[in-house]
Amino acid sequence: MVKFPHSCIRFETSEGRLVVDPGAFSGSAPLEDPDAVLITHVHFDHLVPDAVRDLKSRRPDLQIYGPPSLAEFLKDTPFTEVRHGDVIRAAGLEVKVFGEKHAVIHPSIPVIENVGYYFDGVFHPGDGFTVPDLPVHTLLAPTAAPWMKLSEGADYIERVAPQKVHPIHEAILGDDGLAVFDRLLGSLTTPEYVRLGPGEGVDL
Repeated sequence: MVKFPHSCIRFETSEGRLVVDPGAFSGSAPLEDPDAVLITHVHFDHLVPDAVRDLKSRRPDLQIYGPPSLAEFLKDTPFTEVRHGDVIRAAGLEVKVFGEKHAVIHPSIPVIENVGYYFDGVFHPGDGFTVPDLPVHTLLAPTAAPWMKLSEGADYIERVAPQKVHPIHEAILGDDGLAVFDRLLGSLTTPEYVRLGPGEGVDL
């Protein structure tokens, strides 16, 4: 697994490369040569529609998955709708879909669709606090966002109860902020807490 800026993750298997949430903060590298793209929701920091549409036009065999609301943004670009409870197979991985809604940003802002993806013990929740009903070995835990407080992030980690945490969703923090959040989240939660830098990978 390779971490890119913000919430973008790439999984590499013997059968291909799968990318989750290549958004506006993640740069162009995640979309250089994936075999599958999974989108949790349609916010700009998780999806750049033009980039995904362009890639699909050049790679007709590219698999794209996301919630039904993705259709409005991809226009006539075909993709596979996924909802809570679905199971798909992409790039050699069995992926289970959990969750339905984005976390609340403010009561005046409509709540949009959001799904999380479970990869054999690894869970990417997108912008939600979904707790899968399966054991989570590694949680890709949101760090900082307009829709969460640090205490909510810590409580979410404890509810999921993973063995390891790799924090994501950090683009709104500078270096000093990252250090503060990492120190607090690492001390307030019990799992092993390891931040991966951009382009850094781990074997799962």
